Amino acid sequence: MLSLISHWFPNVSANSGIFWTAVIQTLEMTIIVGVVSFVISLFLAICLVATKKGGLLEQPATWTILDKIVNLFRSIPFIILIAALIPLTRIISGTAIGVQGTIFPLIVGITPFFTRQIESALNEVDSGLIEVGEVIGLTPWQIIRSIYLKEGIPNIIRVTTITIISLIGLTAIVGVVGGGGIGDYAIQYGYQQNELDATYACIIILVIIVSIIQAIGTLLSRKLTR
Repeated sequence: MLSLISHWFPNVSANSGIFWTAVIQTLEMTIIVGVVSFVISLFLAICLVATKKGGLLEQPATWTILDKIVNLFRSIPFIILIAALIPLTRIISGTAIGVQGTIFPLIVGITPFFTRQIESALNEVDSGLIEVGEVIGLTPWQIIRSIYLKEGIPNIIRVTTITIISLIGLTAIVGVVGGGGIGDYAIQYGYQQNELDATYACIIILVIIVSIIQAIGTLLSRKLTR
């Protein structure tokens, strides 16, 4: 197996330590940003669903502000957003390069998309269940916790899977600005040094990671769908 890998991916084999470090960096960025953005996005999505017109805590002004902010950041191409956030990233992270310097822009970049995905998942919850909750006297937050979140779990898992896969794509993009990870490796070795086997190796690893995430997400969603 090792001889076969060395034959088809000679340049990757020669820099195997760097390659696997890049893979670990990609996983590190995905996990950290995925967890942080999930928490933030879930909170924002709940606020959007609850404060919309006809929502449990209808607040048109609050909804409008949140909606415009989410739309604003969603409309900015990620590569431009990275550049625009460099001064703030340096203040928050102490650097604008490497894994440490990419966490903040990745969170800012993926959270608006994640928020819309979770908002959509919560809006798919059967309105009849919400009406029942109101009839039996549940408070708005009890309805959010026991109906929106509980009944929305399968859809939340589904959209989380979609978002994590999109996030992996963003971790590759940050390689353009020296953000580390598989994208950085593909640019430094695959593009700049014209090592095609390095590019192909990066593609294969990304396909494997995405396939695993998709399989896990699909399995969990099916298991929890009632």
